[in-house]
Amino acid sequence: MLYPEAAVERAMKRQEVICRALAGTLTWLQAADILGIDPRSLRRWRARYQADGVLGLYDRRQLPSPRKAPIVEVQHALRLYRERYRGWNVRHFYRFARRDHALRLSYSFVKLALQEAGLVRKGRARGCHRRRREPRACFGELLHLDGSPHAWLALCPTERQNMITIIDDATKRLLYAQLWPTETAEAVMTALRTVIQTHGLPMALYTDRAGWAFHTPTAGGRVDLQHLTQVGRALAQLGIEHIPAYSPQARGRGERLNRTLQGRVVNELQLYALTTTEAANVYLREHFIATYDEEFTHPPADPTSAFVPLGAVDLDPILCHEETRTVGHDNTVTLEGVVLQLAKQPGRRSCVGLRLTVRRHLDGQHTLWHGTRCFGQYDAQGRPLPALQREPPPRAASQRPYNRRSRSRPYRGIPRNRPQPRRRRGPRLPVYTPA
Repeated sequence: MLYPEAAVERAMKRQEVICRALAGTLTWLQAADILGIDPRSLRRWRARYQADGVLGLYDRRQLPSPRKAPIVEVQHALRLYRERYRGWNVRHFYRFARRDHALRLSYSFVKLALQEAGLVRKGRARGCHRRRREPRACFGELLHLDGSPHAWLALCPTERQNMITIIDDATKRLLYAQLWPTETAEAVMTALRTVIQTHGLPMALYTDRAGWAFHTPTAGGRVDLQHLTQVGRALAQLGIEHIPAYSPQARGRGERLNRTLQGRVVNELQLYALTTTEAANVYLREHFIATYDEEFTHPPADPTSAFVPLGAVDLDPILCHEETRTVGHDNTVTLEGVVLQLAKQPGRRSCVGLRLTVRRHLDGQHTLWHGTRCFGQYDAQGRPLPALQREPPPRAASQRPYNRRSRSRPYRGIPRNRPQPRRRRGPRLPVYTPA
């Protein structure tokens, strides 16, 4: 075992002084003064010298630790981070290094080694003390929806996308994560549709006060719950409570999720050389979400799910852009620059002045409704589409129209087997009988 040069010199000095004290040329008090230690400590060093010889005079605190990490493995971890995973956070790098490169060092040692090598910055001190909010008890009781604008494709640094994410409050399970050009009502409704079709209807949704979420009359003030946005109307129709957040700290779980995704998704997309939004969305959907849930998800306090099954509810007329328009003199309505021409409706000479509901669905198609009757279907440019032929459902026996004649005279439907005499038609003339 190799010892540092300073440790060897200190051990040789202790040996020389102790040998002189044992030979009688020095007193034990003089020997303790020379070594600068207490007489009791000198007696311990003498006992160790008599028991173990020169090796007993080495300070065990300065000896190499038997648990010291192999220098080759430490250099391999540093070289791996420097050449392939530079910029990754330590926990993310440690997970990939153990999975793909058989790294055996502990997480704390790897983090300390990266910090000492100057490859990773030390975390800043925590802020003021805040009280933690307890998560909801049931899966699906509260969902967090947020958008994070960022340069998610590191190989295309000039492009910025917005990642729409939905996370469960009780389990931290990531239910949806996709890249969109911007955070719009259409993107949010698509995310909600995916979650609802997969899991069911949640009890509540927690979002910020973006323009698609709430109408805020005064900047920084309270939201107007009576003036609903398109997303607010859809949530109200589905029976989902919409909760606004009034500060970034209030939606801390969503903010921490965005920070985690920005530190992981960007690096993984760069590692696999993904340069398009479509390819990135496929990777998120098929690989990343499952890996994230495996690492961060925990069971809820109450195993009962709070999601309500969707059943036979049609989401198309709910998760859409809906406006009310008045038919013009040329039998047209307009929605955001798209002109929709009405065809002649059966039973109506004209539709001028009629109030119709215009819906633009998530696939870009438009439909016109008057109550429950569809007046037309159009594509994204306003061109008419062939109407869907839907047969009316068969009526039940109790809903068939009442036939008074068949009820009062049930024998009317029985066929007659005997021949019926022909009845005389025309006026009856008097028969002359001679006297």
